[in-house]
Amino acid sequence: MAYEIKLEHRNAQIEVLNRAGNKVVIAVDDRKYELDIVMVEKGVYSILYNGHSYNIELIEGETSKEYIVNTFARSFEAEIIDAETKYQQSRKLGTDAEGDNDISSPMPGKVVKIPVKVGDPVVSGQTLIVVEAMKMQSEFKATADRTVREILVSEGDTVNAHQVMMKLEESA
Repeated sequence: MAYEIKLEHRNAQIEVLNRAGNKVVIAVDDRKYELDIVMVEKGVYSILYNGHSYNIELIEGETSKEYIVNTFARSFEAEIIDAETKYQQSRKLGTDAEGDNDISSPMPGKVVKIPVKVGDPVVSGQTLIVVEAMKMQSEFKATADRTVREILVSEGDTVNAHQVMMKLEESA
């Protein structure tokens, strides 16, 4: 099982490679760690690594994917970045950043509607494509005035994460 975890200003790829009781082998950004982990009370863990003992406290944040991590020496924030989180972030941030004229899906889904065609001028806020993912429909909107240069998918198509669905160009 693999996870992407945001630790303060860094994203780490964490994968559980093997688990047998308290013994866990994980990879953090391709570096393997053999750990002995015991939950000593709810949210508090004792971790043995290379003969050293570490105590970690996890306090759930505003959502079940956000945590405050307390160690003996310091505290920091951690967030689990899964497909749903990426999807929600893309909805908040928009998909057409300044200078980027590609409209991509942040996660796999199905194209439900394309209300524009090649050559159409579009204005900021106009819906360009609707994708359904995880039983939710997401409208991808223009964030600036543009022209539809190319549509790479059709209604009913299944798209992969990060697949470019539409290309725009600056309006003349």
